[in-house]
Amino acid sequence: MRRVAKLSAACIATAALALTATACGSTSSENDSSSSASSSSKGGIKIGLAYDVGGRGDRSFNDSAARGADKAEKEFGGSIKELTAKSSDTEADREQRLTDLADAGYNPIVAVGFSYATSVDKVAAKYPKVSFGLIDSVATAKNVDSITFTEEQGSYLAGVAAALKTKKDHVGFIGGVDTPLIKKFAAGYVQGVKDTNSKVKVDVQYLTHGSDLSGFASPDKGKEAASGMLDNGADVIYSAAGSSGNGSIEAVSGVKGAWAIGVDSDQYNIPGLSKYKNSILTSMVKNVDVGVYDFIKSVHDGKPLTGNQVYSLAKGGVGLATSGGFIDDIKSQLDAAKKKIVDGTVKVKTS
Repeated sequence: MRRVAKLSAACIATAALALTATACGSTSSENDSSSSASSSSKGGIKIGLAYDVGGRGDRSFNDSAARGADKAEKEFGGSIKELTAKSSDTEADREQRLTDLADAGYNPIVAVGFSYATSVDKVAAKYPKVSFGLIDSVATAKNVDSITFTEEQGSYLAGVAAALKTKKDHVGFIGGVDTPLIKKFAAGYVQGVKDTNSKVKVDVQYLTHGSDLSGFASPDKGKEAASGMLDNGADVIYSAAGSSGNGSIEAVSGVKGAWAIGVDSDQYNIPGLSKYKNSILTSMVKNVDVGVYDFIKSVHDGKPLTGNQVYSLAKGGVGLATSGGFIDDIKSQLDAAKKKIVDGTVKVKTS
């Protein structure tokens, strides 16, 4: 039986750590997530997930990671413990979250997002027998599997699609936070647009800056930014902003003839976005679930992956979703662009 405990940041209860009720807040909860005797006898494992801001239910990045863990849990048995970051987290908070999972016996532990890079290296060094997975950044500790993607390549294809579908020669990009990672999405998208039609104008906007990660979990900000771009004449908007992108999609759906491009998950098929699906042109799918599953399976098989596993366009790590059939008419152009990237004819920028 699948057992998942959802907790807010720094709110896991362990014998070594006593937290007050006010520390966790009224929104947190914890269920028994220890493996049952039956699952343990079948070789079940205890999977720890430390989510980025937004957590399970963001309909994007974190949900993709969750799908990979869910698949592994269903296949191998065992249990999952989930902790979710807050936008106000400090480095100490991230370290504590990973430490709590390790102390509670979870192995493997997956850190979902680049913000965990420093804390993963520190905590992994203290728990050499625990296997850690780190998404979107490269760690130096020996017991860490770094799971990275060529977001710029998938975003290039999103740019090609936008340039071919815009009726106003004006498109937009909304990034959650102006980090190097999100700038990879922006760079690839802008290059894809310009390589396809240099006359198309591209607006680029970031919701927050620096250490303020709330841009990944503020649908209201995403909606406001998209509304502004639509008012200024853009008719295709690509958002790489976590759950903030849900607000962008909502804004686009209210404008006839406008298109949204989703990210990370195939957002056309996300139940929580179903009422907007006819406005979702495509999604730049980033198969975080595949990377997470591969990592967990390697631990289950007794041969933990380490080093940097790069999931590229050529390897199916990124790509465009075709749900809805809205890009079927430009398939030949998209296939041609993909071929140029894969064979090296086109080098996609990362900044």
